[in-house]
Amino acid sequence: MRLSKSGLTDRAQWEKAGYGLPMFDREAVAAATKEDPFWVHFGAGNIFRAFQARVVQDMLNAGALDRGLIVAEGFDYEIIEKMNRPHDDYTIAVTLKADGNIEKTVVGSVVESCILDSGNEKEYGRLKEIFRKDSLQMVSFTITEKGYSLVNGKGETLADVEADFAAGPEKPVSYMGKVASLLYARYQAGEKPVAMVSMDNCSHNGDKLYAAINAFAQKWVGNKTADPGFAAYVNDRDKVSFPWTMIDKITPRPDASVEAVLQADGIEGLEPVITSRNTYVAPFVNAEECEYLVIEDSFPNGRPALEKGGLLFTDRETVDKVEKMKVCTCLNPLHTTLAVFGCLLGYDKISEEMKDAELSKMVQTIGYQEGLPVVVDPGVLDPREFIDTVLGLRIPNPFMPDTPQRIATDTSQKLAIRFGETIKAYAASPKLNVSDLKLIPLVFAGWLRYLMAVDDNGNAFELSPDPLLDTVCPYVAGFRLGEPADAEKALKPILENAGIFGVNLYEVGMADKVCGYFKELIAGPGAVRATLRKYTA
Repeated sequence: MRLSKSGLTDRAQWEKAGYGLPMFDREAVAAATKEDPFWVHFGAGNIFRAFQARVVQDMLNAGALDRGLIVAEGFDYEIIEKMNRPHDDYTIAVTLKADGNIEKTVVGSVVESCILDSGNEKEYGRLKEIFRKDSLQMVSFTITEKGYSLVNGKGETLADVEADFAAGPEKPVSYMGKVASLLYARYQAGEKPVAMVSMDNCSHNGDKLYAAINAFAQKWVGNKTADPGFAAYVNDRDKVSFPWTMIDKITPRPDASVEAVLQADGIEGLEPVITSRNTYVAPFVNAEECEYLVIEDSFPNGRPALEKGGLLFTDRETVDKVEKMKVCTCLNPLHTTLAVFGCLLGYDKISEEMKDAELSKMVQTIGYQEGLPVVVDPGVLDPREFIDTVLGLRIPNPFMPDTPQRIATDTSQKLAIRFGETIKAYAASPKLNVSDLKLIPLVFAGWLRYLMAVDDNGNAFELSPDPLLDTVCPYVAGFRLGEPADAEKALKPILENAGIFGVNLYEVGMADKVCGYFKELIAGPGAVRATLRKYTA
């Protein structure tokens, strides 16, 4: 049994092994999609393969759609070259349920894969062809929050972005420059309408995508490398929309235990690939059962009835409430808390951390006591029930092989949204005081302690990737466990950085508390555990 078009010809063999298979004529769907594409997605990662691609497959199986997905990758071309195409764009989605059951599905809704490389005439030409099609309704993205950034950690315009600004839309090399160039091709084809839909896990994601695309449009129009009407096109919501969305589904890195289950079923060629850009990708994805995708219903060229696949369409205000509920309170801050302290305490599974009395109490307090008072009920999802599910079922799920090390990736890019918005709400409230927040500042101190790359036993560990490591690590480089420290002086440049925390911690009166916690956390081996025990008692 091999995951490919030829390997799936013996359907009975796969069905006997318990796999759900595509129930539609894939060749017909592929032909219809090539002629009249309706949805192209950028970011061929795990969440797309486990969520959006599976939703489309369910609708194809039910006869609710007659065309499939086109996926494009603009960061790591090897994902397409070494994973998608060798497997004919099939993937295996393994759903790990809290009750211990495993659901295995061969997903075949992706019928074409493309490489976003402006230096490759064939690949880039095909994407331009797709963007010129009247039928294209949605261009979506899961490229992580930093994928939309045009500046480095110091706020300086990235070199490739600067070069693309000057050179114009012909052959840009930056990710957002290439996307803007494709949109320019759609503009040139007749100012055709389309929805540009960020589905990344970040606040007001549509605005981040818009800001990047608009920056290119303004620069190109300004230096006369693009038609003057392009900027107006990008800013006309009847032609190009940038909806807000809220996405929620835990899709950890493909796990060896899941691979072993599939191998025991007789599937060959499951070996993961680690690309030259250090992307870990496998022919399968493993994910939790729970999932949400709430989308602002703003589609200038129309859209298919994706609500039949479980997606929720609503207005921008409601998306904002749902997104803030999840990103700022009910899930993401709890994940980040467990990630930081899990690394310090030597955990290698998030689920195991929920058996830790101090860590469990910490996330309960941050969620229910510190976060929930500033959450606005969005109506479509109940905040308290959401936290109940997160802490009672989702994070403790022993079959979810997620790690604190993975979730700790890019923490510097997450703190402002995951905690800063709550601090701002406290500061703005006539009934709440920032000084009442006890454990959120402990998370900040824990992150600074984490940056020392020494665990609670005094052993060195490897920090997870983060674009600001070179910027922030030098500020903690002089600290040693058990040695006196002038934390206030050394940490001030970080603590006053609103770009990291969402607020200047000195201005909101939280810096001293963070410094105090930090000094307790570095008091010596075992100080992290002792500090947690002290403040969660």
